[in-house]
Amino acid sequence: MNRILQTTAIAAAVMGIAGVAQARDQVRIVGSSTVYPFASYVAEEFGATTDFPTPVIESTGSGGGLRLFCNGIGEGTPDITNASRRMKPSEFERCADNGVTDITEAFVGYDGIAFAESNANPAIDLTLEQIFKALAAKVPVEGELVDNPYTRWSDIDASLPDREIAVYGPPTTSGTRDAFEELVMEAASEDMAVYGGEGYTDIRADGAYIDAGENDNLIVQRLAENTNAFGIFGYSFLEENADSLIGASIGGVEPTPAAIGSGEYPVSRSLFFYVKNQHADEVPAMNAYAEMFMSEQMIGELGYLKGVGLIPAPQALRSEARDAVANHEPLELADID
Repeated sequence: MNRILQTTAIAAAVMGIAGVAQARDQVRIVGSSTVYPFASYVAEEFGATTDFPTPVIESTGSGGGLRLFCNGIGEGTPDITNASRRMKPSEFERCADNGVTDITEAFVGYDGIAFAESNANPAIDLTLEQIFKALAAKVPVEGELVDNPYTRWSDIDASLPDREIAVYGPPTTSGTRDAFEELVMEAASEDMAVYGGEGYTDIRADGAYIDAGENDNLIVQRLAENTNAFGIFGYSFLEENADSLIGASIGGVEPTPAAIGSGEYPVSRSLFFYVKNQHADEVPAMNAYAEMFMSEQMIGELGYLKGVGLIPAPQALRSEARDAVANHEPLELADID
């Protein structure tokens, strides 16, 4: 009996040590490349003005980040994931299946998706339909769906430049890719009878669309090298590189903060991050970081993040989102379904 008690005591002590080992001061963050510059700014400020170390942030794309976030709870999983789209019901259910059952959604503000090129070119105005025809895997020709035959922009419309169609864009794990498919591809095709009344989002895979990975800065570099090409990325990267890039107007609307915030610019979307509340005790810095991110100093009309490209939400929405984070409000499937 004494041996059993001793063994039990040793096991309990080992488990206690393991529990302490999981506690850490440094927040681990993954997710969207679009949200990454904003999260990085907050992380640097957090490290400089608190007693906690600067959080570690990895740019994995929205889908990749949510996959890591939903893998479970514990030391080997991230505390927060950034997303340039809302969590999908399937992702929420996967989180629940893996024991991640207490999540708070933080709505940060807005961003536009820029369709940009080198500013060595004249400004261009494109329609959603023209972009769709340049990038769809199958397009209607004489009433029939065929593999995309367009190789130059002037093939689509004689008024467009006689340039090869080459578009650098994000991979399928990216929230920017998801949003582009919804806001451009689906929106342009949903009224085309040839697609059966449903939006068509398949992007061509014959080389006209080039998967440039999760690092939007690489797309910016490639546009400097290939001035005939276009690139797809968040507005903040366009603003940061305004000395070398120009954004296409879409439907006659330029990608400006005012047009994005009002919704007039047709390719604008909401930005989020998600907090794993079950890590709060082991990672005391997590909630402090989240609350700093949601502060008026960061996401407000005069906030620091506006200076690096974030489009602030209206004050009422900011207050509501800030309260949700401060109160650790649990996300429900009905909220995103």
